Amino acid sequence: MPDIPAPPQRRWRAWLADAARATLVAGLCWMGWDLAMAQQVSTSATTSSASINTSTATSAASLFATHCASCHGAQRTGSMGPALLPESLARLPATEALRVIAQGRTATQMPGFAGTLSPAEIQTLSAYIRTPVVPAPRWTDDDIRASREFHPAPPDEPATPLWQADPMNLFVVVEGGDHHVSLLDGDRLEVITRFASRFALHGGPKFSPDGRYVYFGSRDGWITKYDLYRLRVVAEVRAGLNMRNVAVSGDGRWVIAANYLPHALALFDSDLQLVHTYDARTLDGKGSSRVSAVYDAAPRKSFVVALKDIAEIWEISYDPQAAPIHDGLVHDYKMGEAIAKPGYLGVRRTPLDEPLDDFFFDQSYRHVLGATRPKTAAPASAQDGKTGLGPATAQVVNLDVRRKIADLPIAGMPHLGSGITFAWQGTTVLASPNLQGGSIDVIDMKTWKPVASIPTPGPGFFMRSHEKTPYAWTDSMMSATAKDTLTIIDKATLQPVATVREPGKTLAHIEFTRDGRLALASVWEMQGALIVYDAATFKEIKRLPMSKPVGKYNVWNKITRSEGTSH
Repeated sequence: MPDIPAPPQRRWRAWLADAARATLVAGLCWMGWDLAMAQQVSTSATTSSASINTSTATSAASLFATHCASCHGAQRTGSMGPALLPESLARLPATEALRVIAQGRTATQMPGFAGTLSPAEIQTLSAYIRTPVVPAPRWTDDDIRASREFHPAPPDEPATPLWQADPMNLFVVVEGGDHHVSLLDGDRLEVITRFASRFALHGGPKFSPDGRYVYFGSRDGWITKYDLYRLRVVAEVRAGLNMRNVAVSGDGRWVIAANYLPHALALFDSDLQLVHTYDARTLDGKGSSRVSAVYDAAPRKSFVVALKDIAEIWEISYDPQAAPIHDGLVHDYKMGEAIAKPGYLGVRRTPLDEPLDDFFFDQSYRHVLGATRPKTAAPASAQDGKTGLGPATAQVVNLDVRRKIADLPIAGMPHLGSGITFAWQGTTVLASPNLQGGSIDVIDMKTWKPVASIPTPGPGFFMRSHEKTPYAWTDSMMSATAKDTLTIIDKATLQPVATVREPGKTLAHIEFTRDGRLALASVWEMQGALIVYDAATFKEIKRLPMSKPVGKYNVWNKITRSEGTSH
């Protein structure tokens, strides 16, 4: 395994070490004070209030430093977990905040604290996260530009790989346990190199069209461009304080980041030089939103954007010949209808009834299939006995006519971002895991009607297949009792045909080799592994130790937009 000449990696390790030491010191300092204060706190919870007195504020800061800062950041600006600021919690009811702190959150790594904290302490934390951080965190265009580091290639550096392998059958494996990335040879099933990453990578890495470069996005806003051929960091920039994901344009010229904080998108060139930021606001400027996700729609030469708090989908075209944009209603002079805006790199808005939290494209990229996470509590789940959330809305939006054309009959919490499409009985269907129910929902993409509901042992997060295999694989990782099970489904009969298990562990996130012969699964544990299965016989072939491999991404499947992978 070659050494990586990457000075930024040493800075990352130093930064991580400093952060760990600071968190430990803060936790130890607060711990004694917190324990003393906890004995004085009344166990009776009162009505939630965003204003708290000085004594309670001190206790709240102690509680937060001890129990929350490691995931949400010492300044509450987000890290592995989201930012906990009044701006980002505007749509969260006070009762729901109390429930989440006590019971945790479905489909996330947020644990419940009912067994650790008293009701009064939970009430104190709920009020604390709704108070402003002073001074208020900001991240401007100047901050973005100042954060960028660029490491140009030496003048005589060859544009050839340092390793001997098929560059189209590489896997990028994100190891969340110790914040590293492994580069895996998909033929020999051997690690080529392993290097340190930014903290809490999220949203899946994105590749340049030729597969040479990969872009990583971290929860705390960093984008890293890495050269897979020369095994080195090319550039880095901090796009925001709390970032959801990044997308790379189909022509490789543009990289765009979706931020929760600030409420904005940041557009860069391929070397991560800032080109433009887009404030996520309503047309009249009165409403602001976190950005849920941004994805590339290569056939349309555009990025498509979901907003968490505004009922709109945005489309930003990177086609120089894009048609002009006319905002507002016809003859509404206040909305500027008569004044066209440039279509190139402009925002084209599609109004919706509800904001979208998660979405998926059909194969033509004319339609967005979107889900809105519910905001109200629901009865306990029959699968795990946990309080869930109410039915999610799911809808089909036509990007050409810019309106909703159908409702998707999917209950629970469909995870459409991890859906797959495949041919079935003369039509194309969408199959989507469900974060709340123990089933796979199958929808006909011509009629937008349900075809089948495939039972699984419990709610799952990921689903994958490949055009060269007759099977689809899905996990039940959101289930307390079936998180160790992968269900294998026959795409012709839409019936489960087999399961594989890793007893007592979390088994999730399948990805296939370029030819579809092998399926790689993750054991999501600190002392985890990649398990390689024969995709036809479902037998284990090899096991590679990894530190919580949260995701693995095959270069070929991603850049060719394989029908069995998310885009």
